[in-house]
Amino acid sequence: MAGLDRHVEAFLEMLAAERGAARNTLLAYERDLADFSAFATMRGQAVAAADGATLQAYMAGLQAEGLSARTAARRLSALRQFHRFLLREEIRRDDPTTLLDTPRLPVALPKYLSESEVDALLAAAAERPGRTGLTATAALEILYATGLRVSELLALPRSALASDAALLLVRGKGGRERLVPLSAAAKQAASALVAGSEASRWLFPGRNPKQALTRQAFFLLLKQVALAAGLDPARVSPHVLRHSFASHMLARGADLRSLQMLLGHADIATTQIYTHVLAERLQRLVESHHPLARAPSPAGERDGG
Repeated sequence: MAGLDRHVEAFLEMLAAERGAARNTLLAYERDLADFSAFATMRGQAVAAADGATLQAYMAGLQAEGLSARTAARRLSALRQFHRFLLREEIRRDDPTTLLDTPRLPVALPKYLSESEVDALLAAAAERPGRTGLTATAALEILYATGLRVSELLALPRSALASDAALLLVRGKGGRERLVPLSAAAKQAASALVAGSEASRWLFPGRNPKQALTRQAFFLLLKQVALAAGLDPARVSPHVLRHSFASHMLARGADLRSLQMLLGHADIATTQIYTHVLAERLQRLVESHHPLARAPSPAGERDGG
């Protein structure tokens, strides 16, 4: 973090120490705040003392540069968290980011697979020979049964499935722990993987058993399974499987609050991206049960004559 403003450096250290922010998250904050710092410097202001006019000019400049609303929203989020930190540490007495409008983001529905496509993936994984087949099958079964993030999956220790417990303890974002139920098929696939792998502390070891399987290696394996299943590899990823888990759960009657707990979302607003599935389910419910949605009856039948 050489060359960083001391307040920015202190903010990043706080994120790492108090919130357990991942390295990629810290790098993203560092880049965003460095960009704003350069802008503020050109206007003769320090990054921690920039006024509201400078912040407004910076955000307007992002739009003029043609940056996407999503990128601008991420920059604004970094600035807001930085200024809250400055307030908390009494470095500033005001928070000029409260006057800034959040860029409007396009509503993007989560991409997910159909149940039959997930079945095809699992069948293709089971047909792969040797250790790669065991790895692919166990990973897919666990991802689809639990909705884990890929980072959570690959960080699972071998001991996580050493018992007959029906629940899996997962350490998620920010070090938060949660319990998720594990299906019988997922437990069976994981047991087969452990029996067919060298001794390792990881449930999904890499080529070197002392290290966990890398994200890159797992993504490659997943693309190969997708091709074998007759699916477009561009449509298949660990996050798409997480979306598929959530969407299929809601379609079969799960509620948003339970889904929030299973997915490890800190805020239920994040879980609400799946409300499109609830809307479809409610529409089918009305079409199936509401009297006005049924086939028209002969005239006068409903009005009692």
